[in-house]
Amino acid sequence: MSKIKKAVALKYDKDKDCAPKVKASGKGDIAKRIIKIAEENSLPIKKDEDLVELLSKVELDKEIPQNLYKAVAEVFSFIYKMTKS
Repeated sequence: MSKIKKAVALKYDKDKDCAPKVKASGKGDIAKRIIKIAEENSLPIKKDEDLVELLSKVELDKEIPQNLYKAVAEVFSFIYKMTKS
């Protein structure tokens, strides 16, 4: 496994949220822990260093900014396709 620099976990509840929220964010050992928890829970993981860099600036439990909607929608589309195969 390559060195993990940063990781961000998103959650979207279409019934409660207007946009996905940042639920976890960190670098180094915290990033490794975020990824480990995702793997242990069979959650899909998408590597996108540029997007992680932008999302890591969003406060925890805050919705992602509108300028990231398109990029995050692409990630959710990737996840949907991945989990439906």
